[in-house]
Amino acid sequence: MASGSSSGGGAVNMDPDVALRLFEEGATLVLRGVPRGTELGIDCKSWQVGPRFRGVKMIPPGLHFLHYSSVNSPSCGGEIGPKTGLFLSLKPREILLANWDPKLEDLDFSASKNEEEVSRIRATLQELDPYLGPYPYEVMRKWVSLTDRLNEEVANNLQPLCGRICAFSDVIPETEFRHTKDRAEQPRNDTACQSMREGLDRLPRMKLREGTELRFSVIPKKTYPPGATPAEITQCCMDLSYALETVLENNHELQPLNLLGELQFAFVCFLLGNVYEGFEHWKRLLALLCRSEEAMRKRKELYLGLIAVLYHQLGEIPPDFFVDIVSQSNFLTSTLQDFFQFASGPGVDSTLRKRAEKFKAHVTKKFRWDFDADLDECAPVVVELPEGVTVD
Repeated sequence: MASGSSSGGGAVNMDPDVALRLFEEGATLVLRGVPRGTELGIDCKSWQVGPRFRGVKMIPPGLHFLHYSSVNSPSCGGEIGPKTGLFLSLKPREILLANWDPKLEDLDFSASKNEEEVSRIRATLQELDPYLGPYPYEVMRKWVSLTDRLNEEVANNLQPLCGRICAFSDVIPETEFRHTKDRAEQPRNDTACQSMREGLDRLPRMKLREGTELRFSVIPKKTYPPGATPAEITQCCMDLSYALETVLENNHELQPLNLLGELQFAFVCFLLGNVYEGFEHWKRLLALLCRSEEAMRKRKELYLGLIAVLYHQLGEIPPDFFVDIVSQSNFLTSTLQDFFQFASGPGVDSTLRKRAEKFKAHVTKKFRWDFDADLDECAPVVVELPEGVTVD
């Protein structure tokens, strides 16, 4: 992600007529009081805020991701804090106003509800123009390619209730020890631990502060239906279609393709927001989609969309990113290997099969990954049997 100093000014290398139209029709973010040195970005580009910065202008209408990190003063080392982000859906010519809260080190958008204040800013927008940085149109194509399946409704449903996506989880103790007696009953920490387990047991159990959690779809731990036979359990562990259909029914029943929007939401949270939970959910969703053979035969449009989404996402990631340091196994290689195997199987739509073959060739050339290595078909499949069921 490119970075640079932002202190306002006009759009660079842009036709004056186009710039004027964008200025008149684009949305404007007026951000007052953001400290100098703050790392602030919108979509796929960020800047280090300069002394003249008052916001961003000429923003194309639609969904955007605003992200920022506070910075300590030089006397405190100038360290950059954890990143905070939020999705914004902007309308043509909209003015969104926020003030920097130095205590919370966060943007407060409550001023946007003051219609009189917003009207005053709109009337003096020309005077404010030199202090507004132009939207980075050079990365707009990339942003659109990463979010073309993500809409305002999906983003709002997935974003935390608090309205902020934070790189570091906001956690609190599961139990509040308000009284001395309660604290006295907890394990003492003034003696040496005999084991790692003992040390972990002494730590207070923590939970996410209510309202700060990302509201991702819940992927079922059991991938088979209630009352399934051992044979059915084995089949559902090899083909995750039942689990996928459960996720779609519970979260995206009316619009199944919104699952691709959720995949993009998770990826953006990780790529631009530094949210590791986003990466983990992206991996889980991807594994679910790529290992659902029956669904691949039934849901052609979902999988054609998945190929397009992955094509752009993989363009943003170094090829060795997914390699586990310990096992040297590549999560994405093994996941896509299953996908390509199922996509070439019987009953798969010919258009989807051809698209998958082209995508396989593209990924093979770009990353030099070998998807034609022999699959270990003889490896045992470990299944979880329902309670009370035994196999002789």
